[in-house]
Amino acid sequence: MSDLRAAAADYLTIRRAVGFKLKRGEHLLFDFVDYLESQGATSITCQLALAWATRPAGATVGWWTSRLCVVRCFARHMSSIDPDTQVPPLDMLPRANAGGARATPYLYSADDLAALMAAARAVPTPLAAATSETLIGLLAVTGMRVGEALRLDRDDIEWDRGLLRVRDSKFNRSREVPLHPTTLDALKAYARVRDERFPMPASPAVFVSTTGGRLAYRTVNWRFDRLVRAAGLKPRSARCRPRLHDFRHTFACATLEDWYSGDDDVQSRLPLLSIFLGHVDPASTYWYLSGKPELLALAAGRLEACLGTLP
Repeated sequence: MSDLRAAAADYLTIRRAVGFKLKRGEHLLFDFVDYLESQGATSITCQLALAWATRPAGATVGWWTSRLCVVRCFARHMSSIDPDTQVPPLDMLPRANAGGARATPYLYSADDLAALMAAARAVPTPLAAATSETLIGLLAVTGMRVGEALRLDRDDIEWDRGLLRVRDSKFNRSREVPLHPTTLDALKAYARVRDERFPMPASPAVFVSTTGGRLAYRTVNWRFDRLVRAAGLKPRSARCRPRLHDFRHTFACATLEDWYSGDDDVQSRLPLLSIFLGHVDPASTYWYLSGKPELLALAAGRLEACLGTLP
């Protein structure tokens, strides 16, 4: 094992000890180490970092930036060990920062959700249809992360208590998510379809593939892209297109909008939404305000009302 490879393994151990999972990061990091070794390099340089980050010639600048971010974090770690290490500067890919690299949330309307669910029911394979419809519905009504839903095991659903357990999610945090009775009914209906297809389950997973194994993210993402096209959903801009993660944004915005419209004390209730979504800091939850003009208008109206009561 080379010094760089050993250092990369140590770096991952340290990062995971403080709560980072780094599943994709591990793959990218060791791919970068492979590249350094193929070039005969013993230290990280900006030139090599940029060359590796931009190797997928047909990729977007955003993907290049993500790859370079993995290198930058590792390089900062290595700079305390190897004085020859060069840390790639933030402006190394200036085009990636133009207008902000963060995607604009695609907030689904009730009609959008209905169209997606109808497209899912039209999938010719019964199990795939039921899986797609139930997964989309669960994401829409709970705001769960896609990975959290895919990692659910059957015993994570407590039918009597009406909740599901999300285990060891981001930053190794676990939580319980209460479910509406209609959501429980939908999960029970899906379980019947799944268990009829696989009476002797090969996986403890709630959501399974057509072969009976745990459903993979790449399969879900591929199928969702097809459902988006079938439902007729179109990108609203170059940076605003339907994504699986945007069910989470939609749920958070709908909850906040309901609280503002109901004249609730949003500030005091925000930590509850943060816990429900699995956020470490309520500030992460409040970012969702920026995704919907109606929310900003409600918040501004609340602020004006407060200011109007001041002497």
